[in-house]
Amino acid sequence: MTYSLGAEEIAGLLGPAAVADALADALRSGLDPEGCPQRTSVPVPAGELLLMPAASGAWAGVKVAGVAPGNPARGLARITGSYLLLDGPTLRPVALLDAAALTALRTPAVSALAVRALTPAGRPLRTVLFGTGPQAYGHLDALLAERELDGVTVVGRNGDGAARLAAYARTRGVAARTGSPADVAGADLVVCCTTAREPLFDGRLVADGATVVAVGSHEPEARETDTALVRRAAVWVESRAAALREAGDLLVPEAEGAIGPGHITGTLADLVAGRGPAAGPAGPAAQGGTSGCPHLFKSVGMAWEDLAVAVALYRAASGATGANSET
Repeated sequence: MTYSLGAEEIAGLLGPAAVADALADALRSGLDPEGCPQRTSVPVPAGELLLMPAASGAWAGVKVAGVAPGNPARGLARITGSYLLLDGPTLRPVALLDAAALTALRTPAVSALAVRALTPAGRPLRTVLFGTGPQAYGHLDALLAERELDGVTVVGRNGDGAARLAAYARTRGVAARTGSPADVAGADLVVCCTTAREPLFDGRLVADGATVVAVGSHEPEARETDTALVRRAAVWVESRAAALREAGDLLVPEAEGAIGPGHITGTLADLVAGRGPAAGPAGPAAQGGTSGCPHLFKSVGMAWEDLAVAVALYRAASGATGANSET
């Protein structure tokens, strides 16, 4: 039987913490993000077509997605497409999922997994959130599933959109207001989920011990953080290979001669395995020579993440066990 999971059903199946757990479980099972197939990107008049295949254990899958920057002005989702989940040994289709809803769930969960390891669990976090679109809302929900937030400052190009997101945060029980890029100076956690192609704030303002999460781009020429931040930060990525192909936040400073490829401190798998900074009551007390600096987690989005989340959603929808029980 092939399941069809639409956007509304996906949104109601699993909470952010459960999705982050699914990603962590995939990494603990031995999945190696460094061996994940590359994303194929094809420019088209409306934007970009993406093909993202992956296989691991008893499962395989492929996301076919469109990225249409003009869609929000039309009242449509910026990301479109479908995800086909396959039985690994036979490549028989078992589920078809809405790609936009899958991505909206997956990306914040990746960030949340990094936040688990890079921020202290013992005190509320002063948070600045850049962005006003679906990813900004998803990230707010995912952060609240992981940490107590000591207020949220929303920064966005669209003032009305920023005000709406701040109002939504208040319905979640968090003090929230709109602000400016300068507010990063007082933040414990800065989250960037925008379509910006140029840095959003002055990286010199970010405090030592603060964590910055940047998820908005997978293009080598686009970035949300500046060279000043990257140069002084301990940098964490999903995969070294993927980051050095696609992360403009790192590739632009490297092209400028400010950093080298060895600047990356570690990966998400390292963090999940405990090979990262130890978060204590006073903030991240980093190991391996990374103390006294900010921590930057740069995400580009990877096909293994889509596969892990699609499997978790399929299991939740179907109760599937037995032969298809490992990722």
